[in-house]
Amino acid sequence: MLTRRAVLATGAASAGLAACGQADRPLYAADAQAVDYPTTKAVEEMGRLLDERTGGRIRFKVFGGGQLGPERDTLEMTMFGGLDLNRINTAPLNPIAPETLVPALPFVFRSVAHMRAAMDGEAGKRILESLEPHGLKGLCYYDSGARSFYNGRRPVAEPGDLRGLKIRVQNSDLYVSMVEALGANATPMSFSEVYGAIAKRVVDGAENNWPSYYTTRHFEVAPYYTLTEHVMAPEVLVMSMRRWRKLSDADKALVQQAALDSVPFMRNLWDARVAEAKAAVAAAGNEVIEIADKTPFQARMEPVYDRFVTPKLRPLVEAIQATEVPLA
Repeated sequence: MLTRRAVLATGAASAGLAACGQADRPLYAADAQAVDYPTTKAVEEMGRLLDERTGGRIRFKVFGGGQLGPERDTLEMTMFGGLDLNRINTAPLNPIAPETLVPALPFVFRSVAHMRAAMDGEAGKRILESLEPHGLKGLCYYDSGARSFYNGRRPVAEPGDLRGLKIRVQNSDLYVSMVEALGANATPMSFSEVYGAIAKRVVDGAENNWPSYYTTRHFEVAPYYTLTEHVMAPEVLVMSMRRWRKLSDADKALVQQAALDSVPFMRNLWDARVAEAKAAVAAAGNEVIEIADKTPFQARMEPVYDRFVTPKLRPLVEAIQATEVPLA
């Protein structure tokens, strides 16, 4: 098994060889998600496209399932140059490039279609470009789902229904502030502990996307799922700038295009997972609460935006909000 130390050593050695035009190893790519997860499959698809388009000259070796460690570790490896490509959540990028926090703001996107249009457009491009001074070449975005609230106590149809509920959140100041602004009690907790915590009433509920709600079986202990769709922060596929700079202009174009071409592949897989989860939850008889007007929830977010949206980030927020969704 390839270890973190081996990747760093091999990457450093290969970087030296590449400078002399002698490197022949595949590009190393990492994804902390399972090997059958849509993002991991999309990175593999990118590798397949490059292999096909270069006659095997550019090859991929994808390490899924967190084989090379958690995302914060693989991010460090990528910035160092020991890892070539990395699919990563935006959260570990926030301290490095503040622009990456913007897509995680609550209700900054109106819909999944709006999120995809904004990230595919000029606003998304500006966020990816903000990574370059930090040793990372942003290639494209993958979906991470629309997050909604679920709990085992009562249906939630308006912000007041969340008051007093203990809601598990990620260990993130942004998520804590968002949940508290809605009147609930934010409880940071490891994701692996959530099922037991809800079952034992340590917390009342949590928030996540459809596939996570279903595959973790949280729907068994939290039968009320409210479609707030408050956060739609995407994932990011990045490449080490050390490796990127050693590519010819022609190969840079090939790598970039293969990354972009893997996006619709990933989205199709993701949409299929969402549909599967919805069908399974419906079959279980859970109560799904539709929110026709999200304005009351959005109105509670003013203090969150005041805290996290600096003058530097405000134009980016406005660019996202101004993005129009193309007609189907």
